[in-house]
Amino acid sequence: MFESMLHRVLNFFVPVIVALLPLLVSPTAEALQLSAARLWPSPDYTRLTLEAPQAIAFKYFMLAKPERLVLDLEGVESSAVLLDLAGKVGNSDPYVTSVRIGVNRPGVMRLVLELKTPIKPSLFQLKPVGEYGHRLVLDLYPEQAPDALAQLGLGKKPDQVSVAAEPPKPDAAPADVAGAGAAKPDSLKVNPAKAEPGKDLSKPVGIVKRPVMRMMTVAIDAGHGGEDSGAKGATGTYEKHVTLAIARRVKNKIDAEDNMRGILVRDGDYFIPLAGRVIKARGFKADLFVSIHADAFIRPEARGSSVFALSEHGATSAAARWLAKKENEADLIGGINIDVKDEFLKRTLIDLSQTATINDGLKLARSVLREIGGINTLHKNDVEQAGFAVLKAPDIPSILVETAFISNPEEERRLNDDAYQDKLADAIVTGIKKYFAKLPATARTRLTQN
Repeated sequence: MFESMLHRVLNFFVPVIVALLPLLVSPTAEALQLSAARLWPSPDYTRLTLEAPQAIAFKYFMLAKPERLVLDLEGVESSAVLLDLAGKVGNSDPYVTSVRIGVNRPGVMRLVLELKTPIKPSLFQLKPVGEYGHRLVLDLYPEQAPDALAQLGLGKKPDQVSVAAEPPKPDAAPADVAGAGAAKPDSLKVNPAKAEPGKDLSKPVGIVKRPVMRMMTVAIDAGHGGEDSGAKGATGTYEKHVTLAIARRVKNKIDAEDNMRGILVRDGDYFIPLAGRVIKARGFKADLFVSIHADAFIRPEARGSSVFALSEHGATSAAARWLAKKENEADLIGGINIDVKDEFLKRTLIDLSQTATINDGLKLARSVLREIGGINTLHKNDVEQAGFAVLKAPDIPSILVETAFISNPEEERRLNDDAYQDKLADAIVTGIKKYFAKLPATARTRLTQN
């Protein structure tokens, strides 16, 4: 009888328990595990990206003395991905000293970022795109943005100005001017018979001036970076690495010129929004802007180099329109906070009334295209135009160079070759030099003069 009663009780309660089991289990059994955690330090800001199969709920607050940012991740459990984050902080990170990770309370994982300086944080969520899942992005900006021109100070060539030779002293011997034992040059002699009436002959004449050499600044933009790796070759080459390698070579060759200096918009593996690249180049008061890329297409046989300029009135071809759309999607991949409203930025990107800037960009593009045509097949024999966001500086002639198709196995191999990278850099710099020789007054110079 007892066994019969027990059997009936079990038959009643077991289904109930099974039905309630999902509600009775510990919340940690359903906790979210991160699929990736990445840290991207750069001179302008440091980015922390946390990736997961679904959106991450979070809260954060700041602490001072010492400076810290505390980030609470709700429903996230500990994992090797998260714990490994602490080891990714390098000594060279300009903003983060260390990251501490631990359970704050049941169901809440806490990250404490020890900071080197007061910062302005920007936290936002990104929906899945490309190869990425849901991302929580934390950008750490300095409270005071660095002065772009001050960054040019060390290791840069100063602007050269016109300097007059010192006039000879009244009692100086000829040797003081022309060298020991030399006669006074005719240019420094005064013939009283030819002197103008009333002219003060006591003042020295014939002062020799050195020629004025205005330092031309070229902003070199290595495409993509950080979260945005760009195109990928058949053997795994990332566009962001190739573009940076070529950009550094271009800078070195420009710096070797007497009247030119190069500045790298991106000098490491980190992401800069397209508009941020424009603003950075303007902060450096650049005379030219050259964005370097490596194209890709769905067919591996596509090959050749191209040079693009900005267009106000649509693309010059369907291919140019497709490429501009693809390049402009870099912000979606790299990740920007679309809630940020910046009227200055808005004006910068849409104020294209200076058509002279675009015309100068076309001239620069043609000059560079001719030089690149000497080392590689051209995908298009003419410069094309489209609405590339990265070319929209209103006062800087700007071009975008597609060095080759990284999706073509042969061109991918060449893009990884040091000698070929050097040839590409030579061609780009030669094109820039020839442009300056024909058109020394750029749009920025003319705007300043008007």
